[in-house]
Amino acid sequence: MNADKRYQIFSRLQAENPNPETELEYSNAFELLIAVMLSAQATDVSVNKATRKLYPIANTPEAILALGVDGVKQYIKTIGLFNTKAENVIKTCRILIEEHNSEVPQTRAELEKLPGVGRKTANVVLNTAFGQPAMAVDTHIFRVANRTRIAPGKTVLEVERKLLRHVPKPFLVDAHHWLILHGRYVCTARKPRCSACVIEDLCEYKQKTELE
Repeated sequence: MNADKRYQIFSRLQAENPNPETELEYSNAFELLIAVMLSAQATDVSVNKATRKLYPIANTPEAILALGVDGVKQYIKTIGLFNTKAENVIKTCRILIEEHNSEVPQTRAELEKLPGVGRKTANVVLNTAFGQPAMAVDTHIFRVANRTRIAPGKTVLEVERKLLRHVPKPFLVDAHHWLILHGRYVCTARKPRCSACVIEDLCEYKQKTELE
C-alpha cells in the first residue's frame, strides 16, 4: 500500500469520527490504567459496569490499596481472571504510592514494571492518557492492519512497528482509536461490513463482502 492511499484512509476515518475516544470510562490517568488492566480478555462493557461501582468508592491508589485484594474482588468478580487482576491492581497501587508519588508514570519502561501491565496496556495509557503516539495492537487492530494491508505483519509487534512507521504523522495519535473502532464495528472478524465501510474502495482486502 502506498503512502497516498494510507493518507486518504486516515483522512476518511478522521472525517467520520473527528475526536475518537476509548470506550472505557475514566476521568484521569489512574482510572484509565486500572480499567485497561481489567480489560485484558474482557469487554469494555463488562469493565465499565465494574468500575462504575468501584470508582465512586475508590479511585486513587491509596483508596484501592485500602480495600485490599478481597475488597477489590468484590467489585470486579464479574470480569474474567478477576482473582489475578485483583492481586495485580493492589500490587500496582502499592508501587505507584511508594515509587511514583501516586502518579501514573509516563514512560513505557516504568509502566511495564507494574504488575499486570504489558506492552499493550502501556501503549493504551501512553496514547490515551498522555497523548503519545503509541499503538496498542489488539485483535481488532491486528486484523484491520493485515486485512486492509495498511500495515501487514505476522506478529503484533511487527504490526505495531509498521503502523508507527507508516501512519501519516497528522493521524498518528488518534490512529489507534480509529482502527480499534473500525475493527469492532465495521471490519468485523467473521463477516466484515464492506458495503458500509468508508474506506472500502481504498482497502486491499480481496474477499470483500456484498450487501446483505
